[in-house]
Amino acid sequence: MSGETNAQTDSDIEAAIRENHPALISYITAGDPSLEDTKEYVEALDRGGADLIELGLPFSEPIAEGPTIQAAINRALDAGTTPQGFFELVDELETEAPLLVMTYYNMILQYGSEPDVRPFVERAAEAGLSGIIVPDLPAEEADPLRDACDDHGLDLVFIVAPTTEGERLETIMSQVSGFAYVQARLGTTGARADVSNATHDSLTRLEEYDVPKAVGFGVSEGDHAAEIVEAGADGVIVGSALVDIIAEHEEGDAPAADDLEAKARELKRGALRGAEGDVPEPEQP
Repeated sequence: MSGETNAQTDSDIEAAIRENHPALISYITAGDPSLEDTKEYVEALDRGGADLIELGLPFSEPIAEGPTIQAAINRALDAGTTPQGFFELVDELETEAPLLVMTYYNMILQYGSEPDVRPFVERAAEAGLSGIIVPDLPAEEADPLRDACDDHGLDLVFIVAPTTEGERLETIMSQVSGFAYVQARLGTTGARADVSNATHDSLTRLEEYDVPKAVGFGVSEGDHAAEIVEAGADGVIVGSALVDIIAEHEEGDAPAADDLEAKARELKRGALRGAEGDVPEPEQP
């Protein structure tokens, strides 16, 4: 199935990426430090130019996350964030940017009265979410969730690691819709000081697939966004750098929303510079 994907023709996510190319995709954890704060932060990111916004539904064993997002998830859980509260938050949100939920498979499977993915997907669609990202779901086992998402018009986004190739890559790209989440480096999430060489290799490997490619894991500055887009990405995904801002203000008086909006503007400007080829030369050691 080389060159083909399961992308939907009426995907809000894919349209947002193509119409706002290169796209800024932001992530924050719902409920960190409260659901009320999250609403304000989402609106700030939307004003700042985020073209898609991922909301993390906290799970107690977030295996793909580094210390920054793990801490955010713990704060959200300590604040009492539940799937019900999460969906009530999404019900209230009004944004230009489509919204996605990022969570772990057990949260989806256990949402209903018995193990089944469909109640979660139905509620996600009802709340107005446009897609789902599940870091711990192998593409080979994704058919039930893929079918439920197709039935309710949601995209199902998969993460492509730097080491993913061959038959496994073909399987992932046959299941993905909306965009392919390109993991910039091996390991867990977390802001980094540079862009991994693996990013360039991964984007080259995915060129033949007709679905947008967005790079995450380590993106924290406008210059990173510029370099990644110049390398061929359709978008950049930023999470830990935003979560760091929220954490810095957790015990302070200054609102995080203004800083989040400013950071989103910086990152979006960087992505646009990358599309124009305006990328700074890397510093010499």
